[in-house]
Amino acid sequence: MKARFGIGEVPRSIVSAIEHAKLAEAVGFDWFGVADSQSLFRELFVTLGVVGQATERVMIGPSVTNPLTRHPAVVASAVASLQEISGGRAMLGIGTGDSAVYNLNERPTGLAGLREYAVALRALLRGEPAQYAGRDIHTKWVAEQADNPAPIYISAEGPKTLELAGEVADGVICGLGLSPEVVELTLKHIAIGAERAGKTLDDIDVWTLTRVNVGSDRTALIDEIRMELASTAHHAFRFTQKGKLVPPEFAEAIRRVQSGYRPAHHEDLGESPNAGLMDDPDLLAYMVDRFAVIGTADDCVARIQAIRAAGIHQFLFTGFVDERAALIETLGKSVFPRCRN
Repeated sequence: MKARFGIGEVPRSIVSAIEHAKLAEAVGFDWFGVADSQSLFRELFVTLGVVGQATERVMIGPSVTNPLTRHPAVVASAVASLQEISGGRAMLGIGTGDSAVYNLNERPTGLAGLREYAVALRALLRGEPAQYAGRDIHTKWVAEQADNPAPIYISAEGPKTLELAGEVADGVICGLGLSPEVVELTLKHIAIGAERAGKTLDDIDVWTLTRVNVGSDRTALIDEIRMELASTAHHAFRFTQKGKLVPPEFAEAIRRVQSGYRPAHHEDLGESPNAGLMDDPDLLAYMVDRFAVIGTADDCVARIQAIRAAGIHQFLFTGFVDERAALIETLGKSVFPRCRN
């Protein structure tokens, strides 16, 4: 399978989002995803609309939105509009909710709610009426695009959510980690879900969420994305650590990060309360090993190829660093060309 690469954007400004999208497309990225966090960053679908006009090739869409802040009829209409703007390049990423939800002092949707959301969206994007929260809903005009609906991707970390993605979605954004044993577990659960729906793993478009930084000073690279690693510790293990291959010696340290995590500072650059939570050097090293591609271009190529050997070939990078444009360019010009085959 050919390797493909995406970049996730937290839109700190409309201008920077457009610039990063155009650069990502120019240097060979395949997907430009935009995060949904209304209390912290620019509006998701406004940003995606201008990005869709500014690009010509890359897949674009939410990575990801959630059932609590976005009613399925609103999302279906928005992503169908994006499909029109982009000439058929839209996708729809959904999950239970993170900073968008926590910054409203709400709680994420459970598994049953995510299933209901995905099923309703599937019908709406086909131009069909749906039932949601006990009510009949519709997006009548979307029937005009019923022959080319945007694919649905579920963001999943735990076994049950991975199985749900395999069952009801077109694709999955895996957030459980990158080590060989974690990749094996991830693919196993996606396949279980796919089988329930009469599909196979080959029918699911599998991507993995990957923290990234490229350069010569490994310590400095890690320090720059400590807030991302804290975000991962908070999110990937938040409902439970059960079934996620967490070494017992890190269980309590992860819980401490989760209890101290401050959603109002989600993905803040530089020194931040969340970056400060990653003060345990052993936990920090573990999180890097499990969730990140970090080091020189040579190091990153070797790491990507090892993950591919384990069975995942598509990567959605984050890399929320000060010199983000330089990171995007380095990945596209110095890393990806050596990993494509």
